Amino acid sequence: MSIILDKVNYVYSADTAYQIKALKNVNLKIEDGQFIGVIGHTGSGKSTLIQHLNGLIKATSGSIYFHGKDIYDEDFDLRELRNRVGLVFQYPEHQLFETTIFEDVCFGPKNQGLSKEEAGLRAFEALRSVGLPEELYYQSPFDLSGGQKRRVAIAGVLAMKPEVLILDEPTAGLDPAGRDEILDLVARMHRERGITVILVSHSMEDVAKYVQRIIVMNQGNVMYDGTPKEVFRHYRELEAVGLAAPQVTYLMNELKGYGLNVDTDSTTIAEARASLLEALSGIDSNKTDFHRS
Repeated sequence: MSIILDKVNYVYSADTAYQIKALKNVNLKIEDGQFIGVIGHTGSGKSTLIQHLNGLIKATSGSIYFHGKDIYDEDFDLRELRNRVGLVFQYPEHQLFETTIFEDVCFGPKNQGLSKEEAGLRAFEALRSVGLPEELYYQSPFDLSGGQKRRVAIAGVLAMKPEVLILDEPTAGLDPAGRDEILDLVARMHRERGITVILVSHSMEDVAKYVQRIIVMNQGNVMYDGTPKEVFRHYRELEAVGLAAPQVTYLMNELKGYGLNVDTDSTTIAEARASLLEALSGIDSNKTDFHRS
C-alpha cells in the first residue's frame, strides 16, 4: 500500500489578487508502515500537504493515488479514504464534542456504519490502547487534562482502524512529560500495529528520536526527503530557511572542530553518548600506549 503524490500543486484563493501558492509540484511516495516526520517553518506547506493525503483539500493540479487509484476519479470513494487515512488535527481537544469520552470515541465507528455493539468494542479497544484508565470512560472529555484529551482524540481516530495515522503537532501546548507520553504512545502504535504514521512537528529533537524519514517543506516545495541523518547533515541550509538541527548535532560538530573523533551524524542523545564514549576510550587507549612505549 502506498500514497503517491504526482506533481501536486495547490493555490489558495486562486485567480484573485490574494492567491498563495501553498504547494508547488510536490512529488512524494508514502510507503506502507513508515514513520515519517514532516517539518518546516510556519507557512511552508506542511499542514496543506497532509490535508491532501485524505482528500480534505483537492489539489489545484496534479494527482494523488491511494492503493494505485486516483483519489480524484469520479468513482473513487473519498469517505472510505478518510476512514483509512486518519487525521488528528493540532489541538485535537477541539474535536471532542460528546457528553462522555466513550461516546466520543464511538462516534467514528458509528459513522462508518457499525452497530452500537461493534462501535463500543472498537471504542474500548482504542481507549485501552492509548492507556486511558477505565474509570474515566464515562466522564466528560472536558474534565480531562490536556494530555488526556490528546489521548482521547487519538483513540477516536484509532477506533476507525486506519491504515495511516496523520498527526498535526500532537504535542503542541503540552509540558515535556506530556509531550513524551504522547510521542511514546504514537511510537508504540506504529511498532505494534504496523500502521503508517506521519508526524508534523516543530521539534527537531522529536523527529530525530522517533521517525525513520523526514520530509522538509519550504515555501511549498519539498526541500529535503531522507533519513534523519541525511537531512540534518544539511543543518546550515536548514538554518537559512528558519529551521535547525537537534542540539546534539551542533554539539558533535563543535567537538569535531576541537579534534575529537566523534560522529557528526549523531542526531539523538543516545547516539551522541555512544559516539562520545567511543572517542574518549580511544584517547585513553592512546595515552596507555604512549606510556608503555
